[in-house]
Amino acid sequence: MDHDAIFEMAHALADAARDAVLPLFRNASLLTDNKLDDGRFDPVTEADRRAERDMRALLAERRPEDSILGEEYGPHVGRSGLTWVLDPIDGTRAFLSGAPTWGVLIALSDRDGPLYGMIDQPYIGERFEGGLGRAQMRGPQGMRSLATRGDRALSEAILFTTFPEVGSPEEGAAFADLARRVRLTRYGLDCYAYALLAAGQIDLVVEAGLAPYDIQAPMAVIEAAGGIVTDWQGGPVHQGGRALAAASRQQHAEALEVLSRLG
Repeated sequence: MDHDAIFEMAHALADAARDAVLPLFRNASLLTDNKLDDGRFDPVTEADRRAERDMRALLAERRPEDSILGEEYGPHVGRSGLTWVLDPIDGTRAFLSGAPTWGVLIALSDRDGPLYGMIDQPYIGERFEGGLGRAQMRGPQGMRSLATRGDRALSEAILFTTFPEVGSPEEGAAFADLARRVRLTRYGLDCYAYALLAAGQIDLVVEAGLAPYDIQAPMAVIEAAGGIVTDWQGGPVHQGGRALAAASRQQHAEALEVLSRLG
């Protein structure tokens, strides 16, 4: 595998997504649909669709042998054994609200899970990448290495999740039990919380009900920075479900002790 070619492709995909979505961010004319018809709200916008179309077109041109799994347009099966996993806007609710905490997620995976991932926040110009020997970010303050915080007691930890109501009532109760044991709990950053964990700012991210395109890019970035990402039983999570991302072994072990009781 040509690592430089992978890095170049990932940055080209992120640049294409930036070009597609930034003109529509904080734009009153943005068109929005609801994916659900049961009274709940799961939005998708023209920005989501445009970004994924542009990324897919670039892959079709430059890497036609690779597979693609995207949130908006599903799977395309290639022949290389490699899959580009795309979430054109992770955090569409934040995007609609004008909050700069959404991101573009890009991962390259094989049959065993992600090899490399990128979390890109176009509006504030931060790009986090990890895997294949890289763990770095570039932003307004320039380039820096990524490294998680290291071991820390659960009572000293900072915990994030996207929604206060985490998954099912049972999953929510397990999360609430964990939240009572940490120093600080915050909500609502979508994929940007994973970026903060990789950058050494926080200790834990806990989610439920994830799809592969929600977790594979953050997983690669966090693991490259020294963190751990599993399901709530300590097993693989690259296919989605319940995710526990931790800065190091101590936080992971103590959080897992609480969450694994759900079974």
